[in-house]
Amino acid sequence: MISDRLKGLRVIRTALPAEAEKIAALHHRARSTYYPDGLPEDGMDWTAAWREAVERPAGQVLCVVEAGVITAVASFRTPEGAPAETVKLFQFHVDPGHWRAGIGTALHTACLEQWRADGRRTAVLDVHIGNRRAQAFYARQGWVPDPEHPPADGEHHLCLRYAVGGGGGGE
Repeated sequence: MISDRLKGLRVIRTALPAEAEKIAALHHRARSTYYPDGLPEDGMDWTAAWREAVERPAGQVLCVVEAGVITAVASFRTPEGAPAETVKLFQFHVDPGHWRAGIGTALHTACLEQWRADGRRTAVLDVHIGNRRAQAFYARQGWVPDPEHPPADGEHHLCLRYAVGGGGGGE
């Protein structure tokens, strides 16, 4: 049966504006896991923010779709004021119900492939200081602390760097 074959099908593709609400819900579920007192209310309209990210000409949002369900998402672009060969991974989320299934690694690989195709040399990201799971994931992928941006006292994020052309780590 074709439906049985489609069950295991994993596709990584560019997200669509009409998927912003589903992506925002996934984002909320993933972020909720690393705030011990619950996700703080930030007043942000995340559906609108994701729609804007998907529609932004200078950025890209990739998503993993399995059996018609978005299970992971990554948003990246050149940050303002940065050289064109630098890309920033602004958001990277795997739905918690799909952790440890290789989805994050597959999405990370797809990001790297896109960055290399775009001529990027360096990738940067900020990870929440309390998100140990994400920090361990990024370390396994080859990300290292950004020596140009060490965390300041009271900082809530850790800056990481990846040498896109060199397969990870520092440059």
